[in-house]
Amino acid sequence: MIDLHTHTTASDGRCRPGELIAQAAAAGIRTLSVTDHDTVGGSADAEAACRAAGIEFVSGIEITAVRDEVDVHVLGYFFDATSPTLATFLAEQRQRRLDRVREIVARLARLGIPLDAESILRPGIEDGAKSAGRPWIARALVAAGQAASTDEAFDRWLARGRPAFVARLAAGPDEIVARIHEAGGVASFAHPGLVRHDEWLPGLVDAGLDALEAYHSEHDAAETMRYLDLARRLGLALSGGSDYHGDPSHGAAQLGGVALPPEEFEKLKRRRR
Repeated sequence: MIDLHTHTTASDGRCRPGELIAQAAAAGIRTLSVTDHDTVGGSADAEAACRAAGIEFVSGIEITAVRDEVDVHVLGYFFDATSPTLATFLAEQRQRRLDRVREIVARLARLGIPLDAESILRPGIEDGAKSAGRPWIARALVAAGQAASTDEAFDRWLARGRPAFVARLAAGPDEIVARIHEAGGVASFAHPGLVRHDEWLPGLVDAGLDALEAYHSEHDAAETMRYLDLARRLGLALSGGSDYHGDPSHGAAQLGGVALPPEEFEKLKRRRR
């Protein structure tokens, strides 16, 4: 079983790398990628745990982009995780995340909901490789009694159009594709069924996009088939995975619940630079 989309506590997942790998092994996963947001901070520990568990580890990341005020996530695979230029770029991305969390917390304070921004951000301040995000605020809202769940926190306060929403600042998806290529990696457009801008894909193919994540926990059967066909027509390889966070606010994704077929994994590997 091949799962190329998972998250750890290095970004917004709830499992430490070793815990994630133990769960993956129990689920029968034999090839795994950790794709934390804008960081490879959990990769070394995950790779070591995979080696011990007999799981093939694929270097991975999910880098945040913005186009027309829409968040776009680009997955990177098989890249050099020690690339200095990529490390500098990701550090800038994580700093923007810290700034955004502070701005959201300030907005909540103006709405009569005081939260301790420094406490929320402490993991990302103490460890610069950790990537902050709105789920950290959602958990603080639940702890403060301002929401019954992280889902409710997003619905009431943090989602686009809600009172505390702050738009993200990030590079465009074409630049993210180029950054992944610079580090020797393969770039895949994440969960296109959630982005709902299929018209952007031909232009990203022209910019060098390598693959499309047709297999995803929040794609139904019809969406999966649509993106399999679209990838074929655009000449793209396929990627896929559960997008497991270990957190109810990210849906009901389960490790191994969605898997990339082995033959498609081999085609994806052939896209490596």
